[in-house]
Amino acid sequence: MIDWNDVAPKFAGTAVAHLATVGRDGGPRSVPLWVDVVDETDLAFFTEAGAAKDKNIGHEPRVALSVTDPANPLDMATVRGEVTARLEGEAALVLVDRIAVKYTGEPYGVRTGLVAFVVRPTSWWAHDYAG
Repeated sequence: MIDWNDVAPKFAGTAVAHLATVGRDGGPRSVPLWVDVVDETDLAFFTEAGAAKDKNIGHEPRVALSVTDPANPLDMATVRGEVTARLEGEAALVLVDRIAVKYTGEPYGVRTGLVAFVVRPTSWWAHDYAG
């Protein structure tokens, strides 16, 4: 099995990740988003409160995230896990700004209506198919 310490750095960079959720109708949904590693063992991302991601996670907290290296799109990682926290208000903004600064160098411009999620990975995989 691949060690988490080999997977986590792929999500710690500035590559855009993809989040997969399941809707109420059972259908899959995949969207690009910013992500970061928190507390060395979890992943975090954010969205607008009430967005499809938020609703889907409220219904089914199991998610999957994937990322590819922008310089080598054959170098990838994927994580399956469960959302363990949904943060609102100031608690959410701490993670929102941390993630935004990582990607843009600045705090996020929107200050209201956001929620942040923490995902506890349950399984993961990483491989560089370029060799």
